[in-house]
Formats: sequence, C-alpha cells, structure tokens
Amino acid sequence: METASLVLFALAALGGVTLAAFHFTGRERPLSLGVIHGLAAAIGLVLLVLMVLNAPSAGRGGVALGLFVAAALGGFVLLARHLRKQPWPTGLVLLHGALAVTGFVLLLLWTLGQ
Repeated sequence: METASLVLFALAALGGVTLAAFHFTGRERPLSLGVIHGLAAAIGLVLLVLMVLNAPSAGRGGVALGLFVAAALGGFVLLARHLRKQPWPTGLVLLHGALAVTGFVLLLLWTLGQ
C-alpha cells in the first residue's frame, strides 16, 4: 500500500507540475490532465488514510495526511474555477503545490522510517 500511495502521489505531482507550468506560461490547462491529476491524488489519499488508520503511530503519516487533505481542498477550488472558466489565483496554485510537496516528503520519510 505504501508503494502504491507514493507512486500515485508522484504521478499526481508530475501532472501538477505540468498544470502549473501551463498556468505560469498562460497556456490553456487541459481538463483531462486535471482530472487525471486529481484522480491519482485522490486514490493515493485513500490509500494514505488506510495506512494511517492501520499504523500503530501515525506520526509523520498523520501530518502528511493533513497536508494532502488541505492540498485537496485547494485542488477542488482550482477545479471549480477551471470549470467556471475563471483564472486561477497564482497564490493558490503555489500553496496547493507547496502543501502537496511537503506532504509527499513527509509521507516518504514516514514510509522509509517504518
């Protein structure tokens, strides 16, 4: 489960970097890429929830889970704005990415430390 979660979050990160690059270069962000990005992250998040619930001590995993949940909330806002054809706030794009990257690093440290 740990490996699958890490791989899914890594794939989501690749999609997220691509979407952010499109945002910062002013190019159209494909909805299909956003959906794939979100689905990979959502499945990774479900696996992380299961890992944390089954762990004797959540520690960094619990913090990673909280960060990924916060990132997901930001992702929902970005998706809603995309569907309404509204611009993405650059600050939210950066915050969403920073939360996800920090969560990924903590998840990686937690899984390697077990």
